Amino acid sequence: MKIGVFGTGMVGQAIATKLTTQGHLVMMGARKAGSARSRDWVARAGANASEGSFAEAARFGELLFNCTNGAGSLEALTTASAENMKGKVLADVANPLDFSKGMPPSLFVCGDDSLGERIQRAFPETRVVKTLNTVNCEVMVDPARVPGDHDVFVAGNDGEAKARVGELLKSFGWKKIVDFGDIAGARGLEAYVLFWVRAWAELKTADFNLHLVR
Repeated sequence: MKIGVFGTGMVGQAIATKLTTQGHLVMMGARKAGSARSRDWVARAGANASEGSFAEAARFGELLFNCTNGAGSLEALTTASAENMKGKVLADVANPLDFSKGMPPSLFVCGDDSLGERIQRAFPETRVVKTLNTVNCEVMVDPARVPGDHDVFVAGNDGEAKARVGELLKSFGWKKIVDFGDIAGARGLEAYVLFWVRAWAELKTADFNLHLVR
């Protein structure tokens, strides 16, 4: 599959690298084609990897990942262009973290709205699926780093889009995928990150996750 990954940071590189090792053709998108991080990643990732602008990655991908900084996600996706993303599945991994007052961060949107919902409203013809934002980037692509049963979540308005993302999650090694309903489910998934940051500070490791027990 051709997949566009928006974002050149730790999350984007972790997901893009995992996808290339699985045989997918991946274009990493940045504000401008030829960014140093993108070029370095392509050199490491090999033949299945390429890089370009956000718009080029959006045109390239049959399926897209938003791995940009949450504060800049809407701007990045606007640059990618609604037309280039029309009808495509966008797995939104970003979190609305506000570091303006230092650590721990707060959220710049929460309660009765979410970043996932803002993205869906801004791009109504893109099929947004919120996922993977509740774990560290290394756990995203290698859930076995955390022993035992633990869960990953999907939220979105389009059932077929959630199913497509779910297949990729299974290929990453995720065994339990919990459907959090429509895109409004992103409110809970993003709010959980405040708990995650506190837990990370106390546990001194990012290799942890939660498991819903009934």
